[in-house]
Amino acid sequence: MTAFLSSINYSAWIVPVLLLLPAFGAVGLLAHARLSAGDAADKRWREARLLALAFFVAEAILSLGLWWSVDPAVAGWQAAVDLPWIPQWGIRFTVGLDGISMTLVLLTTLLMPLVILGSWTSIRSKVHSYYALLMLLTVGMLGVFVSLDLVLFYVMWEIMLVPMYLIIGVWGGERRLYASLKFFIYTMVGSLLMLVAILYLGSEASRVLGSPTFSYDFILNNVRLDPTTTLWLFGAFALAFAVKVPMFPFHTWLPDAHVEAPTAGSVILAAIMLKMGTFGFIRFALPLFPSAAMNPAVRTFMVTLAVIGIVYGALVALVQPDFKKLVAYSSVSHLGFVMLGIFALTVESMQGALMVTINHGVSTGALFLLIGMIYERRHTRMIADYGGIAKVVPIFATILTIVCLSSIGVPGTNGFIGEFLVLVGSYKTQPLATIIAATSVVFAAAYMLWALQRIIYNPMTKPENEGLKDLNWREIGLMVPLLIAILWLGVYPKPLLDKTEPAARRLVESVQTAAARTPARATNGAR
Repeated sequence: MTAFLSSINYSAWIVPVLLLLPAFGAVGLLAHARLSAGDAADKRWREARLLALAFFVAEAILSLGLWWSVDPAVAGWQAAVDLPWIPQWGIRFTVGLDGISMTLVLLTTLLMPLVILGSWTSIRSKVHSYYALLMLLTVGMLGVFVSLDLVLFYVMWEIMLVPMYLIIGVWGGERRLYASLKFFIYTMVGSLLMLVAILYLGSEASRVLGSPTFSYDFILNNVRLDPTTTLWLFGAFALAFAVKVPMFPFHTWLPDAHVEAPTAGSVILAAIMLKMGTFGFIRFALPLFPSAAMNPAVRTFMVTLAVIGIVYGALVALVQPDFKKLVAYSSVSHLGFVMLGIFALTVESMQGALMVTINHGVSTGALFLLIGMIYERRHTRMIADYGGIAKVVPIFATILTIVCLSSIGVPGTNGFIGEFLVLVGSYKTQPLATIIAATSVVFAAAYMLWALQRIIYNPMTKPENEGLKDLNWREIGLMVPLLIAILWLGVYPKPLLDKTEPAARRLVESVQTAAARTPARATNGAR
């Protein structure tokens, strides 16, 4: 496979193609909407979803080669492309991958076809616009993971806002306008502070180079800042990323957005968009500002917020009557583990954070898809409205049980290995925080198993549930890849660990080394 990819020069074109293909797909859908304006509504709806699925399947197939073409042992960017964009401002179209970003790109491209299948029957109005927005959203998400120019990164970060705002605001639930506006304002405020920090870094880099530049690599290797400035800039980046994670206390937009979003919006938010916050810390906040990230006070503050989020999210999930909101608060808890692993800053904790990132995308994405399926049948998300539905929907009950066990982190499922590595690695540098965080494992079992019991295993007490239809072949088919991932990553995670370990090790060592030597040169100020 590697030889074949080399023969077609795969690395030279794959990243731009992955960004352009969904953009062309969005244009194609809007063109189809105009060309088919006179057709019957049912025909236009069916053609639109088939067209969207075709583009996302093509994207997924093209991206699979990244698994073989990106060598995690290679230090530096792979599949890199560097083209002029706005030369008078020093802004370039610079993209590239390493073992960390490659896994997140694959998570995105492989989930999007499943998202389309999950929306197959639930979206009937403004379908062309809906699928076009999903494609534009994909451009932004992939762009965040591959950008190596700070302005390009910011543009991609902001591109995501409008599509998700509209997806929630137009196709969401009863309180969709409130939820979409809250999501937009929270994310925008944090992003504006990050923009100020990016402009400052660009000005410093331009002073060193003698010409405008926002190159990530140049700033990383050449810009030196005094400790006070470093703390302020780290704070600007950290706030933008903390809102997106979301960390406590910036999490309040998430439950509303999840509950009101359509199924596709919930899956994308949980499985991909939240990971952009943690990726931002890994790619930008820690490497660019190592002295601030390793500052004992900053580190203690971030770890404390992470642990509060872990325990708080689990406890609030325990009392939720709405199953979708329960899963939303569980995301706050799970992403707290990621943040703990990042700021514990050991190789094991960093790998655990990356594993939790991937595994949360698989498990929570699957949970939201299942919630959407049962909501289409019953039109309620209230746990109390169900009961012993395992008797009438045994396939749904079986799959929901497996996915819930993976969310809890039962050994043999994907959720276990990530949280285990985070706890083992974090104990080396943050023992007290790790012990407190470990208590949430019990809370997670409590809220998820109790919800599972009330939804499918209690006695059948609601006559309206007796006529529920079990999952059809389409729904089973879209869940099969997620179930395979849950079991594969739980039983044999070595291939994924091998892909992320070298990049995680280089990150930890570079941040520790840079932080150790920063005080000695900080008196020189910015140079």
